Amino acid sequence: MCRFCFHRPTVPMLSKPHIWLFFVVAVKAVSVNGVWPMPQKMSSFVERYPISPQAFTFQYTPGSVAQSGCSVLDSAFKRYFKLIFPDELRQPGVHFGPLAKPFTVQVGVSEGNCDGYPSESSKESYRLSVSSGVATVRAEMVWGALRGLESLSQLVYQDDYGVHYINKTEIEDFPRFPFRGLLLDTSRHYLPLYAIMETLDAMSYTKLNVFHWHIVDDPSFPYQSKLFPDLSNKGAFHPMTHVYTQSDVRRVIEHSRLRGIRVVPEFDSPGHTQSWGRGQPDLLTPCYRGDVPSGTYGPVNPILRSSYVFMAKLLKEVASVFPDSYLHLGGDEVDFTCWKSNPDVRSFMKTMGFGTDFSKLESLYVEYMVNISASLNRTSIVWQDVFDYHEKIPKDTVLEIWKGLPPAYAQEMSRMTQAGYRVLLSAPWYINHIRYGQDWRDSYTVKPLNFSGTETQKRLVIGGEVCMWGEYVDATNLSPRLWPRACAAAERLWSDENQTSSTDEAFPRITNFRCRLLRRGIRAEPLDVGHCQREFQGF
Repeated sequence: MCRFCFHRPTVPMLSKPHIWLFFVVAVKAVSVNGVWPMPQKMSSFVERYPISPQAFTFQYTPGSVAQSGCSVLDSAFKRYFKLIFPDELRQPGVHFGPLAKPFTVQVGVSEGNCDGYPSESSKESYRLSVSSGVATVRAEMVWGALRGLESLSQLVYQDDYGVHYINKTEIEDFPRFPFRGLLLDTSRHYLPLYAIMETLDAMSYTKLNVFHWHIVDDPSFPYQSKLFPDLSNKGAFHPMTHVYTQSDVRRVIEHSRLRGIRVVPEFDSPGHTQSWGRGQPDLLTPCYRGDVPSGTYGPVNPILRSSYVFMAKLLKEVASVFPDSYLHLGGDEVDFTCWKSNPDVRSFMKTMGFGTDFSKLESLYVEYMVNISASLNRTSIVWQDVFDYHEKIPKDTVLEIWKGLPPAYAQEMSRMTQAGYRVLLSAPWYINHIRYGQDWRDSYTVKPLNFSGTETQKRLVIGGEVCMWGEYVDATNLSPRLWPRACAAAERLWSDENQTSSTDEAFPRITNFRCRLLRRGIRAEPLDVGHCQREFQGF
């Protein structure tokens, strides 16, 4: 009998009222203890199997292109064993309840390899089948196998006596959008590596797959460049303790790779670059008060050839460190005040025939940046400001919407996709903004494709991302501010919108998932009054 299916069968009438009550409770329990984000198709049955760490193994299916020696899956097997049986870590060798029969998780991958990085073309679909003694995960690529293992881990539960069980289950699953990102800002407050790694772990639990690393900005420049060491020596909060060495960056990238997460760096310019100027002379535009320099500086100076030479060298180094095919160039919130005050800039504007339209000067700068990115074989992402200023950018550029509430961002999506650009949506998911109460519901009710446009236009929406800006966030409050609030957007970007439209139906599921995050060591804040069977155990 199917315990919970998306297409529920007709339930026969039972003669005994107490038996009927038990059945209703059982259905409710599995709907609470399901997988987050909700799979596309899932059937769970009453039949369940006890499992124990002493008789639980992973292995590859015969004929799988991934075999022993596959770094991604070999690492995942160890990681998920610990997530499924956390008590085994505290009391190794202790039997929790009766020793179960042998249970094997078989994983099969039909294409690809285990040595590369996840990319925009990664396939994350998988099939998961759980029956007596065996669970089978089948996927086209290792990245789909990772998603299947995560779903499997969430199917395991314990009774009041500590015995682990898993129910007979069938899942066929794939993501709704290929780009499901999370932005961390490490300029306004430096985030230590452990905080970044913990965030990556939680991302993998929610099947988010892109870490957008807003690594530098006005306040500080923590990225340590080998070509331009003074950028961090003079631009970081501290040149030794508040920097990310290239070894640190490689650790983040490898930690992400093993979890099927891409790392997309952002080096935002020409604005948001005050920290850059401390270590790179003549990069920023001198501001004037009348005919006299004021001693302050504005955005990158767009009229000097040296600015573009520097940017080309820096981005070439960035491309050698970050393997992803995407590079975020920023381009937002450029304040024209300083450019307007500078007599050399005004003279350049006149020579170029720009008049007093300084958006054309920004357009010229961004055009150079996108060309530099293209020469490095990188796809550029830019904030929506670039499109709003009618700048000349290639059609393969990805535009990210960050402004406004509906219908404002919906109108923007309509215009961008009509122009033929691919789009990312982040405007409704700036969760650094908080309010009292269950504000996760606001994120959950977002409908990314609810804008005027053809089906061709809507296929240009490649996903979206949660943004956690750092003005008031550091390692002390990052996790509780992110989780479980980011889970709402994660389900919206993965799951079928028609099956996950109700916040009331989602509430018990996300509450249960929050408890699961606590058991995994993530300091996820409570959603309402209540408790978890196992509360957060501390550091």
